[in-house]
Amino acid sequence: MPDTDQPRYLTTKEVAELLRVRERKVYDLAAADEIPHRRITGKLLFPADEIHTWIEGGDGGVAGPRPDVVAGSHDPLLDWAIRESGAGLATLTDGSLDGLDRFAGGHAAAAGMHVPEDGGWNVGTVTARGLAGCVLIGWAVRARGILLAPQIADAVKGIADLKGRRVALRQDGAGAAALLDRLLAEAGMTRDDLVPSGTVARTESDAAAAVSAGEAEAALGIGAMARQFGLGFVPLVEENYDLLVDRRAWFTPPFQRLMTFTRSDSFRAKADALGGYDLTDAGAVRWLSR
Repeated sequence: MPDTDQPRYLTTKEVAELLRVRERKVYDLAAADEIPHRRITGKLLFPADEIHTWIEGGDGGVAGPRPDVVAGSHDPLLDWAIRESGAGLATLTDGSLDGLDRFAGGHAAAAGMHVPEDGGWNVGTVTARGLAGCVLIGWAVRARGILLAPQIADAVKGIADLKGRRVALRQDGAGAAALLDRLLAEAGMTRDDLVPSGTVARTESDAAAAVSAGEAEAALGIGAMARQFGLGFVPLVEENYDLLVDRRAWFTPPFQRLMTFTRSDSFRAKADALGGYDLTDAGAVRWLSR
């Protein structure tokens, strides 16, 4: 016998609360026929059993549970929040596209990414992969620019001023590496116009540490690292750092513990202390797979 305590159909408001999105997003999903729904006498209703199947990845996602791993691009605020919240998530950070590959292969429950695109960030990249059973959640908008050794801070005003200087470069597949190539092209330059510092910087902190230690004169990095390492900073772009999350994993205790923590005063205070973070749209759904 069915459980009579559970409604067979959910309202738009109930679905929005379940997905932790605004009601407007639910209407948009229904209009695009991307979520199970019925329209009865002009009112939208959502079959509860179909909604839960849809959430659990019944639309062709990776079979079976994923490991509690966040792969992809490094973000110092995310690293801190995972530890401080006690979420129990592991991190494997080696660049946005590496994280996307690991996620697509079912080897991570989430991937952090900030891939530059024409007119935006990340959405076109994940759409092109044809992924299913996942959602792209906004984490933060970050200030990104040039990290500079104090002795040359007044001499560099933009990318063109890096010509001939020692620069800490990021690994291929990192969002920062893709952005650097775009910025260099806009300035009529290539990486050949820079002097590589030697060791590849695989995280935001590695890039800042290389400049701080004198191994490089500059690096492309985020504002938070400039403040932490006492470096000069020339802001260039505001980038979207998003989390691509498996829909089933999203509703598990580790991710719910992390996302609950992001609504705390201590999380906001840490973002303010680091600097360079805009959390206005943190937690917003930026893309949803079919």
